[in-house]
Order: sequence, then structure tokens, then C-alpha cells
Amino acid sequence: MGPLHGIKVLDLSRILAGPWATQCLADFGATVWKVEKPGAGDDTRHWGPPWLKDRKGADTKEAAYYASANRGKHSLAIDFTRPAGQQLIRGLAMRADVFIENFRVGTLAKHRLGWQSLRGVNPKLIYCSISAFGQDGPAANEAGYDAMIQAMSGLMSVTGVPDGEPGAGPVKVGVAVSDLITGLYAVTAITAALYEREQSGRGQYIDLALLDTQIAALANQNLNYLVGGKPPRRQGTAHPNIVPYQAFATRGGYLMLAVGNDRQFKAFCKAAGRPGLAADKRFRSNALRVEHRAALIPEIDRLSRQKTTTIWLKALAAAGVPCGPINDLAQVFAEPQVQHRKMRFDLPHSLGGKVPQVRNPVLFSRNALEYRDPPPLLGQHTESVLTAELGLTPDEILSLKTDGTIR
Repeated sequence: MGPLHGIKVLDLSRILAGPWATQCLADFGATVWKVEKPGAGDDTRHWGPPWLKDRKGADTKEAAYYASANRGKHSLAIDFTRPAGQQLIRGLAMRADVFIENFRVGTLAKHRLGWQSLRGVNPKLIYCSISAFGQDGPAANEAGYDAMIQAMSGLMSVTGVPDGEPGAGPVKVGVAVSDLITGLYAVTAITAALYEREQSGRGQYIDLALLDTQIAALANQNLNYLVGGKPPRRQGTAHPNIVPYQAFATRGGYLMLAVGNDRQFKAFCKAAGRPGLAADKRFRSNALRVEHRAALIPEIDRLSRQKTTTIWLKALAAAGVPCGPINDLAQVFAEPQVQHRKMRFDLPHSLGGKVPQVRNPVLFSRNALEYRDPPPLLGQHTESVLTAELGLTPDEILSLKTDGTIR
């Protein structure tokens, strides 16, 4: 059993930040009831191609995007804009430990499903709201997606090719990193609130904003600015505080070199056949290498182009110098280390065939995680959950289906 076995999560989130959080909670053993709009469901169900395949290899129209963030959940198709749907949500909230949503600020309150309403139904409820800008402030009511948050937060100002070089300009990170980081912060906040509830016996409200989270995640770049007074600029693959720490062209490929200290720099220079480079007074310490970056990088660039990536990887690994190839995803999942760690696995899908998955990276020593349930079909568990949790009869289920409250 996972460490969160017995915890029940009522999930009214969609897209990525909220579903990423609730998938992690499901991986950890929580029961997750994912409430979706009847007939449409989570937007990401339709964000394809690619689509999952059935056992005959035909497209199912279930998007791979949706399958990346929704395993282990029970899907309930409930229209909470209807009074009967609101009553169902309140009934489930009475039995839940956690409620998570990412609608625009004030949306659920209009339907009597906001924090102030549900805390009266269940004083022990942990209620987590995820929004673009938070629950207050001049932008609170504005909508936002990951890409615009990457831009507004400053992330794109430090991501991309430097000005003056070919291809210069800001670049979006290749995954929705603002959503993903917010989802992970949500998991830590929820588990912290559950622990605190063990002491106080009371639930509480969690307000998470994508903008706040992405700003916080700029980490050393924030402090580089706040301490140094100058906004950091794009440096491509280079690091603002460590040199050499960037990608270099090799003979026929690329190598990511990550020299983190002076010992490693000496080892690199020796492996590269230029031990004297480490003795150069301009490069004897990391601080000096940062100061004289413009002189050092061309020297390393000339050296790196003399050997293939494979030769460099073997030589630098033997020397204890951190480095790695720049893999595409086909190469990633072919890596012996990745295969040894069983990062990829398959789950049988309800439409036939199997759905590939990437495991949760957390490995507990006593609570081995089990992945039993694939990403659910829309409304797959509506009847079973409402019957088991709320005691609805077949006639009541039929009535709710007839008036369109559930599917």
C-alpha cells in the first residue's frame, strides 16, 4: 500500500498543474475522484495526435497528453453547474480529505462549491486552489496558461540563445514546466496540510499561483539579480555562476559538460590533454573562470571538436568529470541506466491494448508504489463511485443520467 493509502481526493482540476498533482497523490496510494464535464471531459483528452491505440492498432481518440497525467484515477462525469450536480460534489466533499481545483478565481464559489461553502460541509477538508495569478491582487481574475507564465515570470528572459549570436531570442522550455512545478508544490503543500491536520484536527485552504511558483523556482537567478542588481540574461546552455558548464560541439555531435568545482576542472584539462589550462592564472578558480569566461570557452570549444561524443564520455567518466550526451527521447528510453531503473512501463487500457507510462521517480523503501489503473475513460466510474460513496440507487442514477447531470 502506498503511503497515502486511505486518503480520498476530490479532483476538479484539468489540463496539467492540478492533474499532475493528483496523479502523484494517486501514485502514492490516495483514491482520486476526477470530476469531468459530461460529454467533453478534461481538455487534454482532445489534445492530440498522437492518440492511444486499441488492441488492433487503431486510434482511440484518447490523447497521449491526457494519458501522461491521469493514471490511477476514477473518472466521474458530473455537471456541477446544475443543482443536482452541486449536491453530488458536496456529498463527495463530505467524504474527502482533499479537494483540488484550478478554475478561474470565484468560479466554484458561484456554484456554492468554494472553500467557504465546503469547509462548512467538512471542517477537516484540505482545499487547494491552483490559478494563474492567485486568489487576490490586480490580476487575480485573469486566465493564464503555462507559456505566458514562463514569459511573465522571467524564465524566458534567461532561456535561449544570447543576443548577438545566431538564433538569438527568448525560448520557451520544451515542457509546461510552470504547470509541473506548481503541481509538485501542490503535492508538498497538501501532504504538509494533512500532517498538520493530524495535530489540529482541522482542514485549511491552500492558494497556489503559477506565477508565484515559477518566480520562486528561478532560484539562484532570483538571488543573482536581488544581490547583484543586474537582471540575468540568456546564456544558451551556459550557467551564470559556473564555468565551464554548458554544451560543446564535438566531432559529429554535442556534449554537455558540467564542471562543478576546481578539482573537476583540473581533471577535465588533464583528460583533454591541456593540463596547463588549469594552471593559467585566469582559470585557477571558478570565480576567475566566470570572470574570464570569454577567454576560456573558445579554448574548450577547440578541444571538444577534436573528439567524438562517445570518446569524450568515456574519457571524462574515467576522470570523474560530470558530462552527458544530449539525448532525444528515443535515446533516453534506450539508455541502460533508464532501463535498469524501469522508468517506462505499460498498463492495460480499457479500450484494449496498452498505454505506455513513465513511473513516478520516487522509490520508497517500505511503501513500494503500485500502478494498477490506467488513465480512465470519461465517466468510467461515475455510477460505481456514486453508488459506493453516496448510496445512490439505480433509479436515482437513471434520473441523474436522464436530466444530464451525470454521464
